[in-house]
Amino acid sequence: MREQVGLAGDDLRLGYHGKLVVDGASLQIEAAGVTALVGPNGSGKSTLLRALARLHHPDGGRITFPDGVNALDLSAKEFARKVTLLSQSRPTPNGVSVRDVVGYGRHPHRGRWRADDPDGKRAIDHAMAVTGVTAMAERAVDELSGGELQRVWLATCLAQDTGVLLLDEPTTFLDLRYQIEILDLMRELADSHGVAVGVVLHDLNQAAAVADRIALLDQGRVRATGTPEEVLEAEALTETYGIRIEVGTDPATGFVTTRPIGTHLSRVTTI
Repeated sequence: MREQVGLAGDDLRLGYHGKLVVDGASLQIEAAGVTALVGPNGSGKSTLLRALARLHHPDGGRITFPDGVNALDLSAKEFARKVTLLSQSRPTPNGVSVRDVVGYGRHPHRGRWRADDPDGKRAIDHAMAVTGVTAMAERAVDELSGGELQRVWLATCLAQDTGVLLLDEPTTFLDLRYQIEILDLMRELADSHGVAVGVVLHDLNQAAAVADRIALLDQGRVRATGTPEEVLEAEALTETYGIRIEVGTDPATGFVTTRPIGTHLSRVTTI
């Protein structure tokens, strides 16, 4: 098992072009656990996640590791050996094979001339295997479907072999089977490998099923953090999303379930 890392943001203030988007947000991504960020569009979920990945420089606050090291003080390569991010979109290279794209994830572990990475092949093969892309290893990534490409980018992140994995809406473009497989993979990484997983999800039921802790964001602030049972509360969700949301328990799994109630779509069961 790799060294357990974890990552925390404390009192973060984040903005774009002078406009404050996230105000005073504190969030901890714990080792060996899954933390889900949920909330309406524009609530600051992705901005907060990008800040934790050092892709959005905070106007205030700190980002630290459990040993107290300030994440902003590390070099890019040092940070990339600890934290990786699967963003919502990445530019797709033309004519590059799946195996080579997955190999991009090994950059922080390589020397100047792509050498000195004895664990590279194992990490790449493992990442492709667990994401189900081994059979397409020699295909060009620009020939893949959206769902296939999403799994390749996830494999690239896994090949980076970090203790902290951040994912921004990773189930986008995936059909139901691969959505569930990605959620299962998050739990496997946390439970068996001690990885600290932070994930932005829109589907509250998926968040309840996969996460140990949930952070509910509302208009740039963290409204609540805690277990799914503590955070996914009907009154708070209704106020945050601006629509009536009922909360119950799935009798088969014991997980919290949510059900938004619309004027005409009262049978809808997830958001």
